[in-house]
Amino acid sequence: MKIVIVGSGYVGLVTGACFSEVGIDVTCVDIDRNKIDNLNKGIIPIYEPGLEDMITRNMKKGRLSFTTNIAEALKDSEVLFISVGTPPDEDGSADLKYVLAVARDCGKHMNDYLLVVTKSTVPVGTSIKVKQALQEELDKRNIDIEFDVASNPEFLKEGAAIDDFLKPDRIVVGIESERAEDLMKSLYKPFTLNGHPVIFMDIISAEMTKYAANSMLATKISFINDIANLCEIVGADINKVRKGIGSDSRIGHKFLYAGIGYGGSCFPKDVQALIKTASEFNYELRVLKAVEAVNKDQKLILFNKITNYFKGAIKGKTIALWGLSFKPQTDDMREAPSLDVVKNLLEAGAIVKAYDPIAINEAKHHFGDTILYYEDQYETLIDADCLAILTEWPEFKIPNFKIVRKLLNTPAIFDGRNIYDREEMKENGFDYFCIGIDTSKNNVKS
Repeated sequence: MKIVIVGSGYVGLVTGACFSEVGIDVTCVDIDRNKIDNLNKGIIPIYEPGLEDMITRNMKKGRLSFTTNIAEALKDSEVLFISVGTPPDEDGSADLKYVLAVARDCGKHMNDYLLVVTKSTVPVGTSIKVKQALQEELDKRNIDIEFDVASNPEFLKEGAAIDDFLKPDRIVVGIESERAEDLMKSLYKPFTLNGHPVIFMDIISAEMTKYAANSMLATKISFINDIANLCEIVGADINKVRKGIGSDSRIGHKFLYAGIGYGGSCFPKDVQALIKTASEFNYELRVLKAVEAVNKDQKLILFNKITNYFKGAIKGKTIALWGLSFKPQTDDMREAPSLDVVKNLLEAGAIVKAYDPIAINEAKHHFGDTILYYEDQYETLIDADCLAILTEWPEFKIPNFKIVRKLLNTPAIFDGRNIYDREEMKENGFDYFCIGIDTSKNNVKS
């Protein structure tokens, strides 16, 4: 089988690499000539564990190729995946101009039956617009070619995307014809041999499933953060509360970690888009509006703790940051809490020193020369007045606390991911602040 994937960003590259890994002939198309040239040289534009090796391996075997020529890519192809970006507009709605541009290109260049599948996260009803755009181009050509549209939303976790694709919890496919269903069954057969289910449904439901899934996960994060803030006030321990409620099989432990809010390319955008979709139908998603509001406030929690610790006098203070990406195992900083933390620290007059194992180059696009960057986590601590943990990278979990204590001007750690034990921090002589635990009575200095 030969397929085309339009869009060589995060989703497109992972999808293309994984399909080629099981023997499918994949051509990835992108309008960015520089990106395509780099990919053909083996230069991958994103960081994802295992992705570079998989792309290189399948390019050598001739199963994976990259081009800017969609007309050439469509020859003899049966399926085309749309994996382009859907950035949010100012009103929170998803911008579909890139998705519809691909649909029009299909109509301009296809010469045989084609199944056009939206892999991008798109609002409910997008399939109708895709079909219309494609048909309009065929009408302009005065040609009658059969085609189908389908929805196949991705459920990839950054940092574990390869494993998620090869061993999916479920594969959701929205279709409207038996031919489309048969093609998608054939395409995903290698991934279902071990019992991973393909769930077929109508296209509208598939589009809604993607938004509903991400919104539910975002809800769990905002819920536990809201409870964590209350725990600090009443004297409860959020880590113990999490274990207590997570042991209930109806709730579970996943996404119940207190912290400084969610970020990334999916949750913020998808929550906003679903709220906007509801408003277009004169319905208010009150729960999701609260989820969004809680998350916005949560990103200020660590800055407020630092400000309170120094009694408001943080102008001229040097703050060391460990972690800038929105989560470990990725260089993605879209909507990362670090963006808000750094912005507020700089506006308050603080000096910011930062380290991240992967995201430094990405951070420079956001912060430029307004902060100081380091290639060693301990180097950031020299002459720093405190340390703040923004991302739970594994290498931060068991540092040499003697060195940390020696290098810091003030023995203060602000743990935005709750990766340390407060009793251990007290024994090591630190003033320790985390999320969801009142640590003020345990600190060396308040």
